[in-house]
Amino acid sequence: MITSIIIEDEKPAARKLERMLGLFTEIQNVAMVNSVEEAVEYFNNNPHPDLIFSDIVLGDGLSFDIFEQVPVKSFIIYTTAFDNYTLKAFKLNSVDYLLKPIIEEDLRNAIEKYKSFVPQNQSHNELNLKDLIKKENPKLSRILVKIGYNLKIIPVAEVSCFFSENKIVYAQTSKRAFPTDFTLDELENILEDSHFYRVNRQFIINLDYIKNIQTSPVYKLEMQYQPEEEITVSRDRVKEFKEWLAR
Repeated sequence: MITSIIIEDEKPAARKLERMLGLFTEIQNVAMVNSVEEAVEYFNNNPHPDLIFSDIVLGDGLSFDIFEQVPVKSFIIYTTAFDNYTLKAFKLNSVDYLLKPIIEEDLRNAIEKYKSFVPQNQSHNELNLKDLIKKENPKLSRILVKIGYNLKIIPVAEVSCFFSENKIVYAQTSKRAFPTDFTLDELENILEDSHFYRVNRQFIINLDYIKNIQTSPVYKLEMQYQPEEEITVSRDRVKEFKEWLAR
């Protein structure tokens, strides 16, 4: 049995989706929540389901805010009436994106896509969800940043690192650091992992721009176009970082 919950602030839409899920005998919907605050409380106090059906725009924020506060252990199918969130929906554990009004065929296809990630007789808790999703999601090749009233396209190959400062994630290039609309969690999932690696909570670095690595007493990185912040590798990531360098 596949357990699911619905995150939706419009009760008619939530009830409709619950009725549609009732057509699938293998799915048991165990809860419906209608806000960011309620969802965070639910995930902190209840077992995580196999599958989450989540609207994006909720009354007290975006559902992305939920998954930035809670280490989610479920696959997510986003549901929304706004297609301008398509790229951002490709974040941690997201397997599909359904535009409202949801039709049965699209819902069925999304559920079948979810099933393709989970081998028979194996629980999603036994899987490395992040690795599975990375195999499916498209990789980011360029980012769009806003400069005043203008938009600029930056190839990710020109970014030496992404870093977080005052809750904003910047893309560092040879010219300057550009603010982006991404979180580091989102970027970690959609950047090409053969070139980009998250060395700590604040930095994702580009292999092609590493100038020097100091290994004692801690791993410190010198990058081309390095921002003012010192870049160190988290102690719990050192072993994996060395393996990544040697690929």
